[in-house]
Amino acid sequence: MAKYDSHLDQIFAALADPTRRAIMDRLSRGPATTSELAAPHDMAMPSLLGHLAKLEGAGLITSTKSGRTRTYTRTDAAFMPVQNWLGQQSDLWTRRLDQLEDYARQLAKDRANGT
Repeated sequence: MAKYDSHLDQIFAALADPTRRAIMDRLSRGPATTSELAAPHDMAMPSLLGHLAKLEGAGLITSTKSGRTRTYTRTDAAFMPVQNWLGQQSDLWTRRLDQLEDYARQLAKDRANGT
């Protein structure tokens, strides 16, 4: 059994919400203030701050404060656990499909030979 990574669960949980994915999309274009991130969303500021806290808790974003302005930045390195996990899943399913193909070819060969 593969090693369980609770941090991976945090990342997937943070990305499960469409508002948080929209925030991540916005931050992919560069840092943004709380007000800039709030502008396209029709929600109360405490709700938006909850989304930002969830993303920051998962390590997907960081924030800095200068005076009264808080600026958020996407943490691209935080996606490495997801990329690694997806790569492992891709390798696993590629191997399984290759084995299935080999099996199907062997069955066809056996039928052609009458065995």
